[in-house]
Amino acid sequence: MIRIGIVGYGNLGRGVECAIKNSPDMELVAVFTRRDPKSVSILTKGVPVVHSDLAEEWKDKIDVMILCGGSATDLPSMTPKFVEMFNVIDSFDTHAKIPTHYANVDEVAKRKHHLALIAVGWDPGMFSINRLFGNAILPQGKDYTFWGKGISQGHSDAVRRIAGVKNAKQYTVPIKEALDAVRAGLDPELSTRQKHTRECFVVLEPGANASAIENEIKTMPNYFADYDTTVHFISEEEFAKNHSGMAHGGFVIRSGKSGMSLENSHIIEYSIKLDSNPEFTTSVLVAYARAAYKMAKEGAYGCKTVLDVPPAYLSEKSGEELRASLL
Repeated sequence: MIRIGIVGYGNLGRGVECAIKNSPDMELVAVFTRRDPKSVSILTKGVPVVHSDLAEEWKDKIDVMILCGGSATDLPSMTPKFVEMFNVIDSFDTHAKIPTHYANVDEVAKRKHHLALIAVGWDPGMFSINRLFGNAILPQGKDYTFWGKGISQGHSDAVRRIAGVKNAKQYTVPIKEALDAVRAGLDPELSTRQKHTRECFVVLEPGANASAIENEIKTMPNYFADYDTTVHFISEEEFAKNHSGMAHGGFVIRSGKSGMSLENSHIIEYSIKLDSNPEFTTSVLVAYARAAYKMAKEGAYGCKTVLDVPPAYLSEKSGEELRASLL
């Protein structure tokens, strides 16, 4: 059995817990939290909840630690900290900052001879792999990625961390005209702003400055500054009634040409439609935790991404079983 630990017990932590339950080759060993452990009630009976300050005492009891923090403020420090003690997985999803995060984690992971898989999920993650396939198979072409309509966990978390915000959800909305043009093979040149809009629904703390918070959201680099963003301030009652779901989805499209004169056109499209963004993301994390375990057993260490992982390592099945059933 692969022994798994979870750091953080919000939407992602609970999703990892559910995914482990559905993975017969894994067991949940412990959940680590910054909160008072007595205040955290988990779904799996008999599994301890431990303060994260005591994680080092579990170094020899956990094969892979899955880090369920936010990309804005948690993971940049959390992943380097925990890779000192464990093989780790994270879902860091601030695309522009992945090279820096990789370098920071890689330095510690190599020094401590631990394995870290970062930026795991569906984008970055599964969409990244499909972009790689598209680029390799159709080198003469263009990439297009569309997200939504749905809840972005990372963007919602970034809004919730603004002072004066009590709760918030952010919806990413693809612009239909842009998506239709790509699917038609027109190869349009599209800016970030021309592909998506962003829509935020925000509950304020009493006395909060709405106009200042709206400006902070709309000008936030790496999250909203490059998009047309609409901010709605709503009541807690409306939020609970209309914005409690976690659905999301998206498309990766490669439009390319082949032939001696590039006379033939091709479209590769990969899409997902999710009832629960966090549960799907954590299902990806758990599959890659299995891969990380296998790679570490072979002696791999340092920082890796989904692009570095052999696909067969994601499965609990043997190579013989996979060749018989999937090829």
